[in-house]
Amino acid sequence: MKVVAFNGSPRVNGNTKQSLEIVLNELRKEGIETEIVQLGGRKVFGCLACGKCGETKDNRCIRKDDEMNTFIEKIEAADGIIIGSPTYFSNVSTEVKALIDRCGYVAKANGGALLKGKVGTSVVAARRAGSTFTYSAINFFFGIAEMVICSSSYWNLTLSRDPGEVQKDAEGVQTFQTLGKNMAQLLKQVR
Repeated sequence: MKVVAFNGSPRVNGNTKQSLEIVLNELRKEGIETEIVQLGGRKVFGCLACGKCGETKDNRCIRKDDEMNTFIEKIEAADGIIIGSPTYFSNVSTEVKALIDRCGYVAKANGGALLKGKVGTSVVAARRAGSTFTYSAINFFFGIAEMVICSSSYWNLTLSRDPGEVQKDAEGVQTFQTLGKNMAQLLKQVR
């Protein structure tokens, strides 16, 4: 089994990445292969709503001027997907939104099998507020894609701003550890 985690923060080693690592560490303890993909700060564009993915029916976006199809290939090969995002003005980062829109559109245009039945979960970092909207945006994507959404003992978020502050958020760390354990168990049940 494999889980691919997307770091939607342009801070390569910021709190979103560190939060993802906490979750992935628990998955690795259960023998699950993991990979982190740096999404934030990368060249990705929004969906053009051109409908070409529905014509080609190849589980790919017609756009070839960014890295989105590479990300979609990683999602296709994974059993579980984690999308991590910082909270920007009470929502996901631009890169996460592009992933949600384009991967979601490609999946729906191709019958939904790209995402259906996979386990998905969100990881959110916020300085202070707005994080539940970010959490919801990611989970709404998983829900409409007919994925199995994994939860924890609290919402999957940390209140931290400067890189490394997540390590001081004891409740956030515990939430992410529980999330990793729950995701490992759920993957084993679903797969």
